Amino acid sequence: MGFKTGHFPEVDPATFRDLPFRDRLRAMSTHWVDYGFGTPKMVHTVYILKLLFLYIGAGTALATLTSGLSWLDVSSWWNQPIVYQKLILWTVLLEALGLAGSWGPLAGHFKPMTGGFRYWLKPETIRLPPWPGKVPGTSGDRRTVGDVALYALLLANLIVAVVLPGVHSASVDALVADNAGLVRPAVVAPLIVLLIVIGLRDKVIFIAARSEQYLPAMVFFTFLPFVDMIVAFKLLIVTVWVGAGVSKFGRHFAMVVPPMISNTPWMLSKRVKRMHYRSFPNDLRPSHLGSGVAHVLGTFVEIVTPLVLLFSTNRTLTLLAVLLMVAFHFFIASTFPLAVPLEWNLLFAYATVFLFWGFPAWDGYAVTDMSSLWLAGAITAALCFFPVLGNLRPDLVSFLPSMRQYAGNWASATWAFAPGAEEKLNRHIVRAAENTRTQLLATYPADVADVVMHQLLGWRSMHSQGRALISLMMRHLGDDIDTYDLREAEFSCNSIVAFNFGDGHLHNEHLIAAIQRRCNFAPGEFVVAWIESQPIHKGTQEYKVIDAALGVIERGTYRVADAVAEQPWLPNGPIPFDVQWTMDREGAHRAAAQREVTA
Repeated sequence: MGFKTGHFPEVDPATFRDLPFRDRLRAMSTHWVDYGFGTPKMVHTVYILKLLFLYIGAGTALATLTSGLSWLDVSSWWNQPIVYQKLILWTVLLEALGLAGSWGPLAGHFKPMTGGFRYWLKPETIRLPPWPGKVPGTSGDRRTVGDVALYALLLANLIVAVVLPGVHSASVDALVADNAGLVRPAVVAPLIVLLIVIGLRDKVIFIAARSEQYLPAMVFFTFLPFVDMIVAFKLLIVTVWVGAGVSKFGRHFAMVVPPMISNTPWMLSKRVKRMHYRSFPNDLRPSHLGSGVAHVLGTFVEIVTPLVLLFSTNRTLTLLAVLLMVAFHFFIASTFPLAVPLEWNLLFAYATVFLFWGFPAWDGYAVTDMSSLWLAGAITAALCFFPVLGNLRPDLVSFLPSMRQYAGNWASATWAFAPGAEEKLNRHIVRAAENTRTQLLATYPADVADVVMHQLLGWRSMHSQGRALISLMMRHLGDDIDTYDLREAEFSCNSIVAFNFGDGHLHNEHLIAAIQRRCNFAPGEFVVAWIESQPIHKGTQEYKVIDAALGVIERGTYRVADAVAEQPWLPNGPIPFDVQWTMDREGAHRAAAQREVTA
């Protein structure tokens, strides 16, 4: 791969679509082993420059200069509490604008590279309330002028919170000499309210702002005295780490690491990449090395090291643990995972140093130093509520509040359009960008764009859900799978609502219904295979098949073991499913008639 030229799959674009679908999938998954997405280094450079200048440069400049600190003297501010607070708020601002995670080509935003504010400041775009019809004032799926005003107010409030100088309090002045104060609670309190109100109107913005992690931090800013606030920050970050580590138990995570290594821009050795698979090119299941890297350098480190940081009073052990977690986050960022949560990883690397080395347990910032152990217990219980519920009932909680980041166990989907039907999205949906394939046509010929779209399917097929999703499509489309246009739903969702971070709850039947109200697909024109995350105590996953014109037409389960045992291209045919309900013909006619009336 060169700086401007990527490594394109070794196929003939002109005849690629003439191949059977499974042959196309095999070509893409095999190519992924050696080259990942094959992205030109120029793309990674753009992300690095964004991090250096927009996130780190502008963020630290604003945090320090607006707090009366010397920006260039890092030693004078790295452990200033207000700098940590403002960097959290700066991160929330960039996330809420769409300039951080899920940004750019690696998240399916090609032209334009920014979703976020381009959609959410635009009336009539699609919004997705989490509980429509249950929470008063949240029904409907159209963004109103009032929604736009709320979102603009959120952005303005975040900017004000970042640029205003801090205020001093007795709790911090008594403990930290020469401190620059803390972010004003009176400015943060409205942010908490705005995020909750906006989240009830549109869960996409709430999730995009990473509220599951930063909203608790804002609560701690506003209501806790200094020592309690620092310890609560520690409990929060440890909950995120340990929750993510626990979610990596099972069969999924071992399948995440090999394709992640394959897509790492600095990993140039094909031999090392192939070592993470059992027997390239015929067996692309994880090797013992791939599984070991996943569960030793991933699961083990992410559970044990945070607990050491939380409870250690030994300086040497704490320093080693801090360095390990900093390296952990820098490594993840360096792999440029699709959805690109780079800012999040850098913030967590800094938070590790700030919290556990800047305010260590032996200096009076241990869990036992909180003003009340009952308070420590209540905060821990509150922080663990959604991770526990989300692992037991993933249908009720997004995988992000469940703290299952990059565990490989996420709700996901594949979309399938009859020939020409996908164009209805461009014609009828108000948004800031067109379909992913249409964006690619601004740069590539149509046949090359088709190959790139198949690369995304190849990436999904490397994960456990991919085998099940493609199996469902094979069962429901039959031989027509060779002529339908199949799309990776995470990227298609990005083009519809501006954001996705591996969260299938953002493109379940509620989004499909919103799309159908605008596009009026005929039965069979737009079919979706959708899979829920695996509960931690079960060996099965639930699935749905959705026809946009008819709604959910089938439900059932499949065994995770059957999915992980197969190859990405399913040479043995579809995996088995336990079909628990199927819409009958009469029900299909009624559903079609009802949807016509509704439309």
